[in-house]
Amino acid sequence: MTFRLSTRRVAFAAFPHGTLCLRLAEALGALYANERFADLFPRRGQPAEAPGRLAWVMVLQFVENVSDRAAADAVRGRLDWKYLLGLVPTGRSSVDFSRNGG
Repeated sequence: MTFRLSTRRVAFAAFPHGTLCLRLAEALGALYANERFADLFPRRGQPAEAPGRLAWVMVLQFVENVSDRAAADAVRGRLDWKYLLGLVPTGRSSVDFSRNGG
């Protein structure tokens, strides 16, 4: 997963001492590369969210003990989550809480 330089710059400006998400991104960012999940997704049909991104959302959701809806809100509103997920800080989220099963 490649992280957008602009998101990194903004996230570290907002959190100069870092957060859990920022530390995870720096240390383990490539852990959930999409290619590792390719066999779990169908080759035909409607495209799914990036599998590595979904894996990180589920990890963060567990670590922070939040609901699916709260996790989707964090993807939309938290710079540290956006950085870990490789998103630009635009305010729009492509992660739908209903896709997590809740």
